[in-house]
Amino acid sequence: MQQQAHTVVVIGAGPRGTSVAERIVARAAAAGGVPDPGLTVLLVDPFEPGPGHVWDTSQPRLFLMNTPCFYPTATPSFSFEDFRRSGGDGADLSDVERAELTSLGREDFPPRALYGAYLRHVHARTVALAATVPGLDGPRHVRGTAVGIERSGERYRLDLDDGRTLLADDVVLAIGHVPARLTPEQEAAGRAAAERSSAYVAPHVPVDLDTTAFPAGRTVLVRGMGLNFFDLMAAVTEGRGGRYEPTGDGPGRALRYVPSGDEPVLVTGSRRGTPYRAKAAVDAFVPRCVRLRHLTYERIVAVARTGAPGRTPGTVDFERHVWPLLQRDVVEHYYRTLADQAPEFFAAGSGGFLDDLTAILDAPAQVGDEVWTARAKDLLRLAAPEAEFFDIRALGTPFAGVAHTSAEGHQAAVLEWLEDDAAGAARGEASPEHVAIGALHAGRLLVKRFVAEGLIDESAVASQVRGWFEPLVEGLASGPPLQRTEQLAALLRAGLVRVLGPDPTYTFDDETGEFLARSPWVEAEPERARWMVEAMMPANRVAVTASPLLRSVLQSGLGRPHPRLNADGEPVPGSGLDVLGPDHRLVGADGAVAAGVHVIGLQLSSVQWGTAIAAEAGGTPEGGARTLADADAVAARVLGRAGVDTLPAAGTAEAAGAEPATEWVLP
Repeated sequence: MQQQAHTVVVIGAGPRGTSVAERIVARAAAAGGVPDPGLTVLLVDPFEPGPGHVWDTSQPRLFLMNTPCFYPTATPSFSFEDFRRSGGDGADLSDVERAELTSLGREDFPPRALYGAYLRHVHARTVALAATVPGLDGPRHVRGTAVGIERSGERYRLDLDDGRTLLADDVVLAIGHVPARLTPEQEAAGRAAAERSSAYVAPHVPVDLDTTAFPAGRTVLVRGMGLNFFDLMAAVTEGRGGRYEPTGDGPGRALRYVPSGDEPVLVTGSRRGTPYRAKAAVDAFVPRCVRLRHLTYERIVAVARTGAPGRTPGTVDFERHVWPLLQRDVVEHYYRTLADQAPEFFAAGSGGFLDDLTAILDAPAQVGDEVWTARAKDLLRLAAPEAEFFDIRALGTPFAGVAHTSAEGHQAAVLEWLEDDAAGAARGEASPEHVAIGALHAGRLLVKRFVAEGLIDESAVASQVRGWFEPLVEGLASGPPLQRTEQLAALLRAGLVRVLGPDPTYTFDDETGEFLARSPWVEAEPERARWMVEAMMPANRVAVTASPLLRSVLQSGLGRPHPRLNADGEPVPGSGLDVLGPDHRLVGADGAVAAGVHVIGLQLSSVQWGTAIAAEAGGTPEGGARTLADADAVAARVLGRAGVDTLPAAGTAEAAGAEPATEWVLP
């Protein structure tokens, strides 16, 4: 009887699943093939392989990526920028896609649908390469939705929503965004709206939102001012025939909006009372002028090895050891840029101030020492008596403690903030604030590595990194393209968008059937509307998932949420699944490791902070390309179980004391 081929089923054919398939094929090709009885690779997804759901190639072209062309990649050897530079050579592109591609510059922000076309092409390239690899069958697309998984002897049985079943030796959960149970507040809002013929839109993937339900001229309340909000904004303005015209007035007031008359009025709010800050006009993911001198990987590793009081051995505390060093780098970059761009700011000249500041920052001290801030503030008082010391945490909440006695006054303040932010972002590396944000962003990338490698104590990750650092760095460094901020300012001037003050509350009036929103920091009548949209993705927490597949994983005991410690040291369920090793094998309810089930992507949120939408082209496996390193480690494990003699995965070490591999295995 002929032995059956080793079968790996990748559930989810979006970017993560596509990267796993590409890594399996690339490694198998580099190894010269797969020995008998061979390897079959199946991709299960109801959507097109490559783009999957979020990057659907048919979504509105107005929906933009939050990263420029030069950044994202789904493979180590073929980035979106390679795709753009080649004009999509060899890709199956529509006329619209090809025209879009040729019109883009390296630093432009592409439509998400066009990135989907890139992912579709990566899948096609992977399939073509696989056809040349002896013993490899696939990757083949199985159109359907996996709704259950359980052990079947030494293998795993997968149930699909149409009744089909698949048997696999290895399973990769690359499922990305999935539905989540609504909070009690969200459920109540939905019920109330349904009973009164109002409309409530729960957290959602933007491509799924039907904006035609919002009538022209009527108010729509929106909660959230992130990427989903900007998609909605684009859909109901330009998507309804409006257009932006240049004013010639320069950054901050560069656009005027010409309405079509078919737009609703969006009234939006967020905790900070502003959207995320615009991305600076720079030609690199981190401004080229940014060099972290104080917060370094080696310095934190050294502290972790010596032991931090009150923390798990081998770990550090974020606030005590990481933040003070990063704050030094942020302050240093701010004042160096300020001294370069505005030396007149310093009464006695900037040179002496910078020398003295450097001496303060470089003075020998214990890691985590905060006394330097007092010395730096004293120095600034002498050099620029009327200036306030730069506080990047205050920069993240520009309206904290600021009240307005009228709605008009608040709108004017928000518009001024947007205009200033756009003008500063347009200056790029000439803006002290945006260079300081660039340093913060560089630190964020290091913090991601610290968290992934377990160098920061878990309770500190929960209460400090996720508690206040994540909102700070997301609000400052993960904002929209500059053009979106210019457009939002133009819409405020046109009266088609209004922004609520900080900490808004949303309620429902049973008598009128309307949603109400108001901020405690603005003296004004509540905003009212029969339509309300949650401009956010579904919650990424496996414990509240509405995904039948994830519920099956948890209910069967095949997997469990990653247990973490809260601020009081008590064990609580984490947001993601519990996994082990660089290939992220699933850990079951009994603590046993499922040798053939791997997790990649959003469901790793308990062990990876700030999971990225894409890998950084040219990034290292330990840094910006960690998502590719995850895929590579899974591929190496799967091929090893299929009998392929393959090299160690990039960024991992196969034996204690071995140097991590940093080179990608390419065909």
